[in-house]
Amino acid sequence: MKYEGAIYRPPSEAGSFILQVTIGCSHNRCTFCVSFIDKKFRERELKDIFADIEEISAKYPGVERVFLADGNAMVMGTEKLLKILDKLYGSFPRLQRVGLYATPQDLLDKSREELLVLQQAGLGIVYMGVETGNEKLLSWIRKGVTRAEIAEAGIKAREAGLILSATVINGLGGLEKMAEHAADTASLINEIDPHYLGLLTLMVCEGTAMAAKVRRNEFKLPAPLEILAEIKMMVEGLEVSNCIFRANHASNYLPLKGTLPKDKYNLINTLDKMLQSRNTGMLRPEYLRGL
Repeated sequence: MKYEGAIYRPPSEAGSFILQVTIGCSHNRCTFCVSFIDKKFRERELKDIFADIEEISAKYPGVERVFLADGNAMVMGTEKLLKILDKLYGSFPRLQRVGLYATPQDLLDKSREELLVLQQAGLGIVYMGVETGNEKLLSWIRKGVTRAEIAEAGIKAREAGLILSATVINGLGGLEKMAEHAADTASLINEIDPHYLGLLTLMVCEGTAMAAKVRRNEFKLPAPLEILAEIKMMVEGLEVSNCIFRANHASNYLPLKGTLPKDKYNLINTLDKMLQSRNTGMLRPEYLRGL
């Protein structure tokens, strides 16, 4: 099998079989995102998807996890997704979980009954990009949804029994809106109360609208220690019930992990020590950061 273009997956799907069921992202308008900028969105034909499944199952029948790429496979029709899930579980006897990316709009477009049927058919985890909880920033990055809609989408997924992993992007408010971004994002995450929370750090990539704003001095990216200060503010504001917290993405300057609320103050203490020492030599250098 061959992949079309660059493939992106969450860190937690490192050991998964990546099955490309769509090409690109159906939204593909976020000002910061370079991931699918060179791809015209389309869904792959079932016959081609099934051929990939059959090829991999013949070689690696012990696959336990599958991730459906590209940018938002949840946009596919429910019946088509159900056929893919049925084929996967019929082809891999040890399969435990199937995951995918979903935009908030994808989840809003599915009925609660559709999400429940997908969960019962074996869709295990949904990775939803929250990015920020600040209304003005959501508009500025062209996310395409409001804060209230993001909350509704996340809660809807959880109520359908799906494991929800929410991702946010540190640095998205620049220097000017660090405090607002941290506080508003924490409060939105509290409202959604996801099972997992993943932190990424903004990388300004050429070809994006964000890069053009930086060149025009309309946006100033926070320095690494300022990013850590923003993360600290965000963690301080988090009041979730039982959430696995990760900042282990390659874009992050400082890997962090814990379970909230249990490890909240340990995370804050770690960040405090780094901020007090101002030892940037302990942080991931720019050349090792990536998407």
